[in-house]
Amino acid sequence: MIDLIGDILYEDNQVLVAVKPPNMLSQADRTGDPDILSVLKNYIKEKYHKPGNVYLGLVHRLDRPVGGLMVFARTSKAAARLDAQLREHDIGRQYLCVVTGDVPDEFTLTDYLIHDEIKNREVVCEADEKGGKMAVLHGRCIDRRNGTALCAIRLETGRKHQIRAQMSNIGAPLWGDNRYGKGIPGQQIALWGYKLAFRHPTQNELMTFHSLPDGGIWDTYADLLTIPEDTDIPKERPALVLREEVVQKLEEFDKFKPIKQDDLL
Repeated sequence: MIDLIGDILYEDNQVLVAVKPPNMLSQADRTGDPDILSVLKNYIKEKYHKPGNVYLGLVHRLDRPVGGLMVFARTSKAAARLDAQLREHDIGRQYLCVVTGDVPDEFTLTDYLIHDEIKNREVVCEADEKGGKMAVLHGRCIDRRNGTALCAIRLETGRKHQIRAQMSNIGAPLWGDNRYGKGIPGQQIALWGYKLAFRHPTQNELMTFHSLPDGGIWDTYADLLTIPEDTDIPKERPALVLREEVVQKLEEFDKFKPIKQDDLL
């Protein structure tokens, strides 16, 4: 079994929050490759000595090449309540990405996406095109270095490959994205689910988690994504901390008014 114990940030009898490694499936598919849902089910089964099948609900997904935070439901009640939060846009999901090219300091992208069967990817289409689905994201550029830009992205919709497709459409594809950009084979896509916020399904307490990427192109911005030497936060928990200057840039970025569910149909 793949060792994920160090990547579980929180668990109780209702929810489990874990960091999905890049290039791991969110759930099993026909490839038979390892997936985080199965790994966590095995973890629960072994830790709590549970016989038979273990229940663990998949609340949301991350694309296979993308790493970052995911929340799972340990009961059907928790699954239903977290799913309701997701539908009402009450689960806050934010991402860090590195794009090639430049982007505005702040931006909002509103497009309609449809799946292109020939190219096997999502493409921007006209609003009235049959099958097109509204896709909305907000972005803020944190820093620019060596022809790349480090951005924070907040989604209002959760379309397949949404960030990858929309950023590519404005001429700023994600670093390492072979499908939507000009990434070099073997390069790791620079997209990470760094923040997750939701209300506990039974206690109604707001819970917020952070996780930070490292290695590869992320090292270009390592000074912004690591703990300052003078911090009093324990070094063994770097995944929960952003540099103060980054926090300041993201402070207002957290405040938004979700669009109505009816507008997304």
